[in-house]
Amino acid sequence: MAYQDFREFLDVLRRHGELIDIDRPVALSDVGKALKRSNMRQGPALMFKQNGTEFPLVGGVYSTRSKALLAFETTNDNIFDKVVAGLSRRLAPTIVSGQALCQEHVITGDAIDIRRFPVPVYSPKDGGAYITPGIVVSKDPENGVTDIGHYRFMVLDGKLMSFLTEPHHRLGKNLAKHKRLGLQAKGALVIGVDPVIAYACQAQVSDDTDDWHVAGGLRNAPVDLTKCKTVDLEVPATAEVVVEFEVDQDKLYPEGPLGEHTGYYDGTAIDQPAARITAITHRRNPIFQGLLTGKPVTENHILKQIPFEASFYATLKRQFPTVARVSLRAASSVSYYVVIAMKPRFAGEARQAILAAMSSNIRPKWVIAVDPDVDVNDSAEVEWAMSFRVQPERDVFVMDQLPRGGCDPSIPVPPGVPTYHLTSSAVGIDATYPLDQTWPEEADVPGWESFPLPELDNLKR
Repeated sequence: MAYQDFREFLDVLRRHGELIDIDRPVALSDVGKALKRSNMRQGPALMFKQNGTEFPLVGGVYSTRSKALLAFETTNDNIFDKVVAGLSRRLAPTIVSGQALCQEHVITGDAIDIRRFPVPVYSPKDGGAYITPGIVVSKDPENGVTDIGHYRFMVLDGKLMSFLTEPHHRLGKNLAKHKRLGLQAKGALVIGVDPVIAYACQAQVSDDTDDWHVAGGLRNAPVDLTKCKTVDLEVPATAEVVVEFEVDQDKLYPEGPLGEHTGYYDGTAIDQPAARITAITHRRNPIFQGLLTGKPVTENHILKQIPFEASFYATLKRQFPTVARVSLRAASSVSYYVVIAMKPRFAGEARQAILAAMSSNIRPKWVIAVDPDVDVNDSAEVEWAMSFRVQPERDVFVMDQLPRGGCDPSIPVPPGVPTYHLTSSAVGIDATYPLDQTWPEEADVPGWESFPLPELDNLKR
């Protein structure tokens, strides 16, 4: 049964000890410190009730795998299969009638001031206060297909926010199409939703896919939407806060820096488009949300990992049926380091799968193929396969002139050069057994898992 809203999920987190309330004053400039400390010990989400604004702020909602299991209402053994099955479904959204909860309060005109809400400055070197967990809703102006995705927004003043999107992101493509057609681009920034909608944002799907259908399939229930007040878009009816905006693509504003998902600051402030707020709607007594990003592993990496792996696996499996599992490492910001477990059917197939991964939109720099007997999530097993099943001259190759991954600090951006002009390289390692070579028998101790050893099992640790 899908969660009806953000609050229901927060209640579940609290009952499981995965959310604690902080009832003492905590400045917005200290929120990042608190979230980092909890994150480093795989701790609970934190609700900051006294943050200097009239609204509570919650952060760390997606910071651990245990919270992801609660979001999907499943176990660690079943979550991958459940997400893969959910991504194979498509359920169209429904439009609710009457007043939606997300529009219990409607703010327009001179009353608009995003600074009323608790937007943290996560680190002293950040360019400003950032909304990091917001989901942007936009539409392709040519076919009307909806995209939902996470994008960072820096508060410039009460009615203006600059934001970052890469040209290969669907929002970036939608903005480019609006500009080419001479149309005013508009969007909605949604904060505080059923958690599975947030995970659906990370799924890697084709540009002609309506993301509300993806979210419905992943929830196994349609998403209830309502029409926005000032833009022609639909948003989740039970969202905590919705910021409606139009995009100024002609006049650029400074954006950044921010400690990004790579674990580095992405240079200095650069000029970007801005979102001019046309309305803010919210529930009665809304709960605002924060999200810590930066050096892996932080909350955004856990949020990305499960849907990235599941959607990448489903795409690869269609072309290579013997693919058994994939791992996109959280420590590599999920997309830069990929391990594929497969049983090659013919010579060169593992290399072909590696090349397919390199050509995907996740843009990895390291792709390793191993046999299915290797646990792709166990670094020691992957390193074992790389050490003893690989001859570098035969099995390691480099591909250059590939599209650059987003925010990759190893590729400097010269002043005035658009990021889509930059290229990268990637390493492929075929660590599968060569088909034409006889291999020694593995040395292991069969039966060790079931051997009774109560002295060890009862040991207090």
